Amino acid sequence: MGSLKPRAAPASKSGMGTPIRTLSRDDVPDVLPDDSILDVLPAEPARPPRDVPWVLPAPRPWLVTRLVRGAWRVFASTCEWLFGAATLIVGLAVLAAVPVVGLLSLGYLLEAGGRVGRTGRLRDGFIGVRKAARVGGMFAGTSLMLLPLRLISSLLASAQVIAPDGPAARGWRAALVVLTAGMAMHIALSCLHGGRLRYFFWPIGNLVWLARQLARGGTYAGARDAVWDFVTGLRLPYYFWLGLRGFVVGFAWLAVPISVMALSRKAPVLGFVGGALLVLVLLVLPFLQMRFAAENRLRAGFELGRVLSCFGRAPWAYGIALFVTLLFALPLYLLKIEVVPREAAWLPSLFFVVSIFPSRLLSGWAYSRGARRPEPRHWFFAGTSLLGMLPSAVVYVFIVYLTQYTSWDGVWSLYEQHAFLLPVPFVEF
Repeated sequence: MGSLKPRAAPASKSGMGTPIRTLSRDDVPDVLPDDSILDVLPAEPARPPRDVPWVLPAPRPWLVTRLVRGAWRVFASTCEWLFGAATLIVGLAVLAAVPVVGLLSLGYLLEAGGRVGRTGRLRDGFIGVRKAARVGGMFAGTSLMLLPLRLISSLLASAQVIAPDGPAARGWRAALVVLTAGMAMHIALSCLHGGRLRYFFWPIGNLVWLARQLARGGTYAGARDAVWDFVTGLRLPYYFWLGLRGFVVGFAWLAVPISVMALSRKAPVLGFVGGALLVLVLLVLPFLQMRFAAENRLRAGFELGRVLSCFGRAPWAYGIALFVTLLFALPLYLLKIEVVPREAAWLPSLFFVVSIFPSRLLSGWAYSRGARRPEPRHWFFAGTSLLGMLPSAVVYVFIVYLTQYTSWDGVWSLYEQHAFLLPVPFVEF
């Protein structure tokens, strides 16, 4: 079988041409048919005609529609997340202002920091934001739907004052009864449909949805299961139990230093002893609580050696988290100078929750970095971190010591450590 070797043609007589490589019959293998010679020969690439202008491709309507829908979904999802985050903060503030129920708020904050401590991602600390948006939409929609009823009720009261049991009063009373019945049905259908805020402004859509559900069957069972799944998904008993144990961990570490500090009125030297003990406790308490929340074990909140080992592997992260925790907690003591009414207790508690939430997330992030690194850092990083942590703790303890003279609770205010115990220290002893 002959090998395929091209032979060069002789150069032109003028010497100006280049050798042209051609194939002869003998260079084609015998196994190839005669028609396959065209496949072996090189083909000159086709060139587009020069006189044809370049034209933009025609737009595709389906592509534009898909882009618009995608952009709208991203915008709607972002707005829902922001609305859910705001609702979550307000809800935690309201729960924190109620005695005993405030343990739910503490449990949520511990769980948020614990999840960050387990995964190392700050975004994992925002738990249940979508569900909070759904609950906030129900409350906001119901409040807006009740505005017409309040208006008609005020008109009815005015008509009763002008002409008791007159035609105008009877007309407004009938209108109020009819509108109340219709609005109650509309609110129930909106919540049953899903509780989104837009459903409260779409009564026809709610009726169409109800008709489809009735035609399909199983409306009552589906609504019952959906409500049950939503309520159980809130995990209220879990957060309450976690908050109660987290309170026990924090109070167990703070009880002795604060009690010694509280005795400083009888023996001033005990103020220095209690303050020194409290400084040492503050250096590790945020991360002991995060270890407890991350592992969900009460004993983990007292494993001091493990926390110190994690500090050696991420000292600067620990220093940043402690500095932010103490810094955000100091301005909140100003709200304890005057007595806050019970009816408005949730308004100051909003500032407490907003300041404590990022502190918990940073503490969980610092603990996660120390728990994940295999080797400790250089002694220089640990030393410089302590140089920043000790002054922060000393300043915090000094201001806390002065609060017994500025707070309305006196010495009892020393036990109201909102950065580590209940988020809102408005508890009367």
